[in-house]
Amino acid sequence: MPTHKRIDAAKIGDVTVVKFVDKKILDETGIQELGAELFALVEHDNRRSIVLNFENVDFLSSAALGKLITLDRKVKAAQGRLKMSNIRPEILEVFQITKLNKVFDIRGEEAEAISAF
Repeated sequence: MPTHKRIDAAKIGDVTVVKFVDKKILDETGIQELGAELFALVEHDNRRSIVLNFENVDFLSSAALGKLITLDRKVKAAQGRLKMSNIRPEILEVFQITKLNKVFDIRGEEAEAISAF
């Protein structure tokens, strides 16, 4: 498995659980690297069941949301499923305002997201 700078990916059964290294996902370079690492999970590592665990994330920029939308499309195109967990209330509010809570499958805890596959 390649080493990642922006994410920590672990396999739990058939599910890949991704935790973010950065507390604040803001700067353009970091977001580009994050996107490339997430997309590689689907495009190169053939991961089809992915949980994004946001427990370490305090802030997410709109550009980062764009990467998540692209990741969701890539996962769906590969007949996979993407779920999210452990999102802080203030970040969840952004998902609700942008109506992305209707696009993404958001669960409370990581275990709940994993068992939803």
